[in-house]
Amino acid sequence: QVQLVESGGGLVQAGGSLRLSCAASGSIFSINAMGWYRQAPGKQRELVAGFTSGGNTNYADSVKGRFTISRDNAKNTVDLQMNSLKPEDTAVYYCNVFLFGIAGRVDYWGQGTQVTVSS
Repeated sequence: QVQLVESGGGLVQAGGSLRLSCAASGSIFSINAMGWYRQAPGKQRELVAGFTSGGNTNYADSVKGRFTISRDNAKNTVDLQMNSLKPEDTAVYYCNVFLFGIAGRVDYWGQGTQVTVSS
């Protein structure tokens, strides 16, 4: 089995920073893609930032220049540094990992971590 453990959410004032971390553990042979999504109340889940299987990074237009995604392949972790946070960044943030493990190629989701930005 594979587990994703997220940490780092919380409450911050506008203009502040938070860092989210996600660690994947378990029967993992290789990781193809990793990223962060978010879902605000009444809205669809959207990609915030991610690494593709080719190693490229993608960012939502709304976070470019403010958020930075990073990964540690040795530790199977992916982090999201969020700077200059805005109230519209308020959402539940989910880690997503597409990997090859004992169960084959499977998409895994973390439990979600709340990020609240006050104005």
